[in-house]
Amino acid sequence: MSRGNFFERFSNKITSWTGSSTAFGIALGVVIGWAVSGPVFNYSDTWQLVINTSTTIVTFLMVFLIQKAQNKDSKAIQLKLNELVAANQKASNRMVDVEDFTEEELDLLHQFYEKLAAKTKKENDIHLSHSIDQQEIIIKSKEKKE
Repeated sequence: MSRGNFFERFSNKITSWTGSSTAFGIALGVVIGWAVSGPVFNYSDTWQLVINTSTTIVTFLMVFLIQKAQNKDSKAIQLKLNELVAANQKASNRMVDVEDFTEEELDLLHQFYEKLAAKTKKENDIHLSHSIDQQEIIIKSKEKKE
């Protein structure tokens, strides 16, 4: 599998490095150095502007780097969960790619699982299937009996 383009490799390395103790130590050192230099520069507006501008630039760039890392992690987790759902015979395959549902569909699904959880607490057998598909089969069989 390809290791990705230049930006992908670069951002992975930067993300890894910025989360290290070394990066934290350097950032702390810069802030301490800036604070200690205050009396030398008479706590001037320029002295304050240096730290404000520096932190703003770093924060601006880190927002995008963090978002990229979170997007990648989120996608990897979703794929792993999709594989587990697809591999489990008792799980509903409708749950694969559930992250693409609308907010209203997710709320409806959440309500369904709240009801299912309440029902499960009343039962003695925790091994009963409670997937969406199983519930539909149970509901249809009850409707036929009526």
